[in-house]
Amino acid sequence: MNNIIIGFLGTQLDMGKKRRWKPTLSLTMHDHFDVHRLELLYDHKFNRLAHQVKNEIAEASPETEVLLHRMDLDDPWDFQEVYGKLFDFARGYGFDEEREQYHVHLTTGTHVAQICWFLLTESRHVPARLIQTGPPGPDDRTPKFDIIDLDLSRYNALQQRFDQLSREYSDQLKGGIQTRNPQYNALIDRIELVASNSDEPILLLGETGTGKTELAERIYNLKLDRRRVKGRLVHVNCATLNGPDALASLFGQRRSYLGQAGTERSGLLREADGGVLFLDEVDELGWSEQSLLLHAIETGRFYPLGSDHETTSRFQIIAGANRDLQTLAAEGQFRQDLLARLSMWQFRLPALRNRREDIEANLLFELAKSERVLGTQVGFNADAREMFLKFATSPATLWPGNFRDFSGLVKRLCTLAPRGRITRAMIDEEIVALQSNWQSASSDKDFLLVKDHLGSAASDIDPFGMVQLAKVIRTCQTAPSLSAAGRSLFAVSREKRSTQNDADRLRKYLQKFDLDWNAVSDGTSS
Repeated sequence: MNNIIIGFLGTQLDMGKKRRWKPTLSLTMHDHFDVHRLELLYDHKFNRLAHQVKNEIAEASPETEVLLHRMDLDDPWDFQEVYGKLFDFARGYGFDEEREQYHVHLTTGTHVAQICWFLLTESRHVPARLIQTGPPGPDDRTPKFDIIDLDLSRYNALQQRFDQLSREYSDQLKGGIQTRNPQYNALIDRIELVASNSDEPILLLGETGTGKTELAERIYNLKLDRRRVKGRLVHVNCATLNGPDALASLFGQRRSYLGQAGTERSGLLREADGGVLFLDEVDELGWSEQSLLLHAIETGRFYPLGSDHETTSRFQIIAGANRDLQTLAAEGQFRQDLLARLSMWQFRLPALRNRREDIEANLLFELAKSERVLGTQVGFNADAREMFLKFATSPATLWPGNFRDFSGLVKRLCTLAPRGRITRAMIDEEIVALQSNWQSASSDKDFLLVKDHLGSAASDIDPFGMVQLAKVIRTCQTAPSLSAAGRSLFAVSREKRSTQNDADRLRKYLQKFDLDWNAVSDGTSS
């Protein structure tokens, strides 16, 4: 096929009769590469030079056809202008890949032009290979001439390097833990893309102990590595921002506030300038703080307490929440506009009970972390390890505290291990203690829930009935109707009954406690 080269006129390098090397002319000086046609782009200010180069090529390589294309650029360093005009040139060119093989000469033109050529060839808007030329060395007879084919397999190594880097970033977000849960791995890969390419807020949702704080710190470190931030990570526990001190903590305070001497504070938002502000437990933030925070996020400006002048701080946001913010917003407990601002990128971290295939990898991670803290090597006896993994991965083990419970359990085992060995007896003792704590916490939650509906009458219900009634109330609170709640609660027994009036069965159960649907739900009709 005929070789076609497209490139800019070298307004400096192609000029002058005594110049030892001219990049455009040198394209025709290689015996192994015949140039059938040269498409030369030039600005009207260099019309004379363009025709001079055309004549020189005609003399050196008569078989090469030279076509001059005038392309005037107001600013050859303006990326938008250069890319736009090259894109229009490519759209109107009419490439014939069956008869011609196209090449783009990168050596001439501004650096902006070279970048635009690369982008257009990589995206196949210009179906070409790239040519890089250079002057001959002291011992060379011909100028340098290199072809870069983005489709060649040898350039797959470049892509593999990018892929490897992406995997390293994902591993960084996972803390180096070799997780196997496909949903979690897909989630981390998506977070890596967002953290690397976007400065918009990231909202991390999930139960307590699912690792939101640790992931926020890793996202910050990734942004730091990718040079998307320069400042520090400022961790704000919104649950502690209560009372008159909350605004001062967030927005700062001048010494003269309230007309009396006091401590001047820069404020957490100011400290996060150029970095990341992590709003942990953002669902606990007060209404007034939400309003002021929204303005600060959107404008980068706010008033410290006692100041008549605005302070400027530009920061990126990562927010974490345990509760459903959509529900809180619908109930008027969380601002809809703040939620919309925070949830540009929203990720829900799965509970440990939904990642049982990752438990063994996390066990190795926790053991290594404990060894670094304790300064001693710790290991399981074979039967103890088997017992631990059987308990940890059992469907009956719900891990209500998620990784917080898991990490605490491993730390206790490592700390108490005699001579660095964890025994089966230690595992058995820890399991009993852990289950007792879970049962006690669950009973307390059940009692408080029932007491909210029955008042002092809750004390007259035996433990068995307490668990049952609490389950019914929770189901009613999340179901859209009485019938839907009944279908969920009687899902097994209803299949064995000739009549399936689940709503009536549930209504009669509630009546035993002087309750009805409206009392335990949001009042949606059945």
